[in-house]
Amino acid sequence: MPAADPEAALKRNAISEVKKIYAELAAMPIERSCTLRAECCQFRLTGKTPQLTRGEALIAARALRATGRKVQPSRPDGACPMLDPFTSRCLIYENRPFGCRTHFCAAAGGPYARKDVLHLIHRLQEIDERLGGDGAHPIEDAVAGALQACQ
Repeated sequence: MPAADPEAALKRNAISEVKKIYAELAAMPIERSCTLRAECCQFRLTGKTPQLTRGEALIAARALRATGRKVQPSRPDGACPMLDPFTSRCLIYENRPFGCRTHFCAAAGGPYARKDVLHLIHRLQEIDERLGGDGAHPIEDAVAGALQACQ
């Protein structure tokens, strides 16, 4: 039996932990109603871009790969690279980053109060550190780096 790859095990564990954080967020008693209007995905218009930790970027990159894409799409219009230009739907919605779940949509109920999710943010940062990350990065850069690391 081949020796276990410690880096692969670390990544699997990190992905599992980040998904638990996403599930905890979804279970919080804060009223949300995402209508999939995608206005929050127009970064050039909103002036806001989600910042992903390394663990989140791994999840987003794997979800993007699951769509059959090997590279993230380019969006010269300033929209999120995960937004399908033909359907205006998120390519990775079920695996969307924490920022997309908490901060970017007035139509869904506005941003979460930072004090309500700070404990989850700290856990994402701890996972980032364990993975050798250097903090959160804009979604496009973070996912591109994760895609490159997975090759």
